[in-house]
Amino acid sequence: MQIDSRSSSPVRLCGRQERSGAVKEAQAKACNDGSILCIRRICLELRPGQSGAHATGPQRLAEPHRIKTEPAPARSRQSQSELRTELAILPPDGKPQRAEHRSRMRRAAAVTRSMASAVGTREASTATAEAAASSSAPRPAGSRWRRALRWMPTSTDHIVLAEKRLLSTLKTGYVQEHINIGPAPPTPGLKARSSRDEPRFINTVTFDSKEDAPTLVLVHGFGASQGLFFRNFDALAKRFRVIAIDQLGWGGSSRPKFTCKNTEETEAWFVDSFEEWRKAKNLSNFILLGHSFGGYVVARYALKHPEHVQHLILVSPVGFSPEADPTAASLTKFRAKLAHHLWEYNFTAQKIVRGLGPCGPALVRAYTTARFGSFPTGESLTKQESSFLTDYIYHTIVAKASGELCQNYLFYMGPFTRKSLLQSASDWKVPTTFIYGQDDWVDYQLAQQACKDMKIPYEIIRVPQAGHFAFMDNPSAFESAVFYASQDFLSRDSEEGLSLPDGLTFA
Repeated sequence: MQIDSRSSSPVRLCGRQERSGAVKEAQAKACNDGSILCIRRICLELRPGQSGAHATGPQRLAEPHRIKTEPAPARSRQSQSELRTELAILPPDGKPQRAEHRSRMRRAAAVTRSMASAVGTREASTATAEAAASSSAPRPAGSRWRRALRWMPTSTDHIVLAEKRLLSTLKTGYVQEHINIGPAPPTPGLKARSSRDEPRFINTVTFDSKEDAPTLVLVHGFGASQGLFFRNFDALAKRFRVIAIDQLGWGGSSRPKFTCKNTEETEAWFVDSFEEWRKAKNLSNFILLGHSFGGYVVARYALKHPEHVQHLILVSPVGFSPEADPTAASLTKFRAKLAHHLWEYNFTAQKIVRGLGPCGPALVRAYTTARFGSFPTGESLTKQESSFLTDYIYHTIVAKASGELCQNYLFYMGPFTRKSLLQSASDWKVPTTFIYGQDDWVDYQLAQQACKDMKIPYEIIRVPQAGHFAFMDNPSAFESAVFYASQDFLSRDSEEGLSLPDGLTFA
């Protein structure tokens, strides 16, 4: 029971509906001492899981003058646990008599504690019995499956925290936000590719820059996310307003159910979601850079919305292979039937990591150590960077499958495109720079073949001591290539780095 001398609100304790003999005895005893003890309702405030012996006890009044209660409203019927008692204790003459009043209060409090203990013990026993019955009841099969499927140590919160840890290694400030792009697909005539009830947003990171700096938008590749550019953000942000995004269905972006059934719908999934993001960000006239599969997406976007793109930078882009590539045919002839069927049924590398459950982080750690532990330039990640990168990659690839399910609709087994960009080379309207690593597995000669039909300015740059991830393998050379490609939009007060440095070559 809680009593506050500074309040005139009712004092309320929890109990049963029946008035016990202890209540009547307390009332008679208090009246014999010259006080008026009015017991109208009892409500004992017991904390969950506590017995009556540990219930909140009464506090001694410091010089109480008058504690009043309002008459309890009439009740037609009350449950056992909701009957309430209000105590109103007043000296007979209405004047405070400190010593006698304190004595009477102590006796009344003692009675109340004994009542609270008895009622609380009974209620605790009942709660224990109910809990035991609940625990012994068989759980539905669905809940057991949910527990089994949660054996992967990841969640959406893990992705957010992993991204923050990785970006904490940077010196440049940034703003991270989720840009809502609406639940409905923006392209008319196509079947809905996600439920209207599912949220759709693009995870976006914008870095601090000068007010007049040109805007550079970075788009990651297949199975990746924007954090892989972490070695380039500081240098690029010195000259650009850098905005990096996670494509819909990947990284920290929303992962709606992927229901595309053909190549056209799959391309619209990525291109239209990017356009909705652009509108929400109110962007126009920006430089657009895409890596690998991201290069394929931004190329399709530039073909559809050329008015918004100032310059296109394609880093090791896939999508330029001929549709009837003889190499692809030979692979089809000799590859195992099992591998072929797995590809046709959209079995992705991410599913393997998910299937390993608690062993997944070890596999990802082995991959990042082998691929990014050291670079051809002789540089290597710090222990902290390596740990943060491994954690980030793991959580972004084992989250709900969504965007990754596009592979079967856009490519044959391997990087061979179902709808080649070579067919659209003559329709190119945006000046383009191709960047390849010197040891890149994507053939730069495919870009040379495409450029023969282009009617716009283009150039092909090769980065030394670099593979498919040129921006990770040789960051400084990659950044120099980007500066060179964007020199028409950079301020002229800094000529440093605008010429093609030694080592970079044109193809």
